[in-house]
Amino acid sequence: MSSGNWVALEEDSGKIFLVEMVDDMTKIKGLGVFNPTEIIGESEIGEEIVIGQKILTRVSPRLPELYKGMKRRAQTISAKDAGVLITRLGIGPGDIILEAGLGSGGLSLHLARVLGNSGTLVTIEARDEHAEVGLENLSRAEQCLPEFPNHHHISGDICEVISNIEDLVGNVDGIILDLPNHEPAINAAARLLKTGGRIACYCPVTSQVERAWETCESNNLEVEWAGELMERQWGKASKGGMRPVNGPFGHTAFLLIAYKN
Repeated sequence: MSSGNWVALEEDSGKIFLVEMVDDMTKIKGLGVFNPTEIIGESEIGEEIVIGQKILTRVSPRLPELYKGMKRRAQTISAKDAGVLITRLGIGPGDIILEAGLGSGGLSLHLARVLGNSGTLVTIEARDEHAEVGLENLSRAEQCLPEFPNHHHISGDICEVISNIEDLVGNVDGIILDLPNHEPAINAAARLLKTGGRIACYCPVTSQVERAWETCESNNLEVEWAGELMERQWGKASKGGMRPVNGPFGHTAFLLIAYKN
């Protein structure tokens, strides 16, 4: 896909603005009202652009820029968690992946990047107001990424649309659940996993991890790993050297990975 329809602009702070290249006056939150074609025009990657009082740099709209500049409504799975989920589930080109809990689509962006043209992504979201934002972010990604998977979206509770998923793609290579209640979803979706496939649960609290663990075992899935990921950023100290950056420790949620023998 060509990235010509969208441009990524970066402030010195690192904030990203994604701007659709239309020849019309457009309101961009944080930048104001302007004509993207006239202001940005034929600028190139690395070139500075002045919009109002802001000086921005045009950057390539790759995955990190799409993620930082995405629209947000529901809480978004962090890049560090997305990376571990992709790695531990072994997700790659040609796979069929089911993601229940699309939300704002943060994880979906990462999945789309690794699945490529030969992969299939099925997203499920029970809340249409969340899906609207997530699907818009995926639409941007489809126009910017060089490859994009075959994408199907189903509105509803995963427990109620399992037959729709099965009719659509059959068995799947991986399942990722980011839901308030994992047990019904595991009970409903476990049968869709191919032998050797894996299921992941994203759990805000430990009680959910315990219930997800027990439900996986009751569905003859072997729990491979459960835990949390901590992230601590470092930066340059004012008097030289490096030190941890002040701020919260990078805990987001608890993860569980289970395998189908």
